[in-house]
Amino acid sequence: MKVKLNIVVWCCLYLLAGGLVLAQERDQAQYWLDLAATDQTYADRSNEIGRTRAFREFLGEGSIVFRENGPVDALEEYRIADFARDELTWESHYIDVSRDGDLGLTAGPYSMVDESGEELDLFGYLVGIWKKADDRWELMADMAAPIPGYLSLAVEPNSEDTLPVLSETAHPVVAMSEENTMQSLIDADNLFGLSINFRGGQRALLRYGLENSRVYLPNMGPAVGAEVASAVYGAYLDDQLRTTNPISLTYMGGFLSSSKEMGYTYGTMEADTDELGPGFRASYLRLWRLNEINEWRIAVEALNPIN
Repeated sequence: MKVKLNIVVWCCLYLLAGGLVLAQERDQAQYWLDLAATDQTYADRSNEIGRTRAFREFLGEGSIVFRENGPVDALEEYRIADFARDELTWESHYIDVSRDGDLGLTAGPYSMVDESGEELDLFGYLVGIWKKADDRWELMADMAAPIPGYLSLAVEPNSEDTLPVLSETAHPVVAMSEENTMQSLIDADNLFGLSINFRGGQRALLRYGLENSRVYLPNMGPAVGAEVASAVYGAYLDDQLRTTNPISLTYMGGFLSSSKEMGYTYGTMEADTDELGPGFRASYLRLWRLNEINEWRIAVEALNPIN
C-alpha cells in the first residue's frame, strides 16, 4: 500500500511540474513579446526625441554603458553628455528573456550618422541587457560592437530563435536549487577568465558556452553556434593578445533572475604589455544560462576594446 501511495505522490509531482513548465512557457512567450515591444518603442523614441533624451527615459538605476575607458555609469554619462548630433538607429534581430520575465537581452544592428558631417558614419551591433523594475523594463547595460562598412537594418527578431537555447536550459526545479546563487554565477565568470589562460579562447568558450552560444565582437559579424562562435572568439583573442602575460578578469557587476536560470555579468579583461608585444584591455558583457546539469554556460558574449 505504501509503495502504491509513493507512486501516486510521484505521479502528482510529475504532473504538477509539467503543468508548471507549460504555464511558464506561456508566460515567457508573453515576456518575450513585452520586451520586443519595449525595445522597439525605445528605438522609435530615439528617432523622435534624440539619442540622449531616449536613453534618459529608459536607463535604470545602476545602469552602465561601455566606452573607450571601460564601463561607466550610464545615468551620469547621459546626464552630462549631449549626443544630439549623432543620429543612432537600431533594430533587434535576437531577443532572449528569463522565465520570470525580470531579465532579458536584445541584440541587433545599428547605424550612427554624424549629422554635422565632421566624422564618418558608424555601423555595428548593439547588445543590451534589460531588467524589469516595478513592472517596467529598464535598460541596464548597453555595449556596441562596431564593424567596418554598411549594415542593413532590415531585420526583426523571431522568438523561435531562442528555442534551441531554451532546450539547453535547466528545468525550473533544478534552477531553483539553493546552490544556484549570484555567487555561483560570479564564480563561473571568474572561472571562465582563468580558463582562457589555460585553454585559449576557443577551447574556453567551447567548454563554458552553450551549444547555441552567440558572440558579438568588434570588426566581426555575429557568430552563432558553439563551433563557429568559439572559433571566432579564439581568433579575435589570438589577434589581440600579442603578449605571453595571462589575462586577468575583473568582475564589476551583474544580476541573477528570480527564476535563477538566467543572469548577466560585466567587467574587464586585460593582460599587461611585455617584450613580445602590447597588452590587451577590453570590457565584457556576458549573458549566462543554467544548463540541464546545473552548470552555468555562456549564452551571449560581447567584447568592447578599452584604449
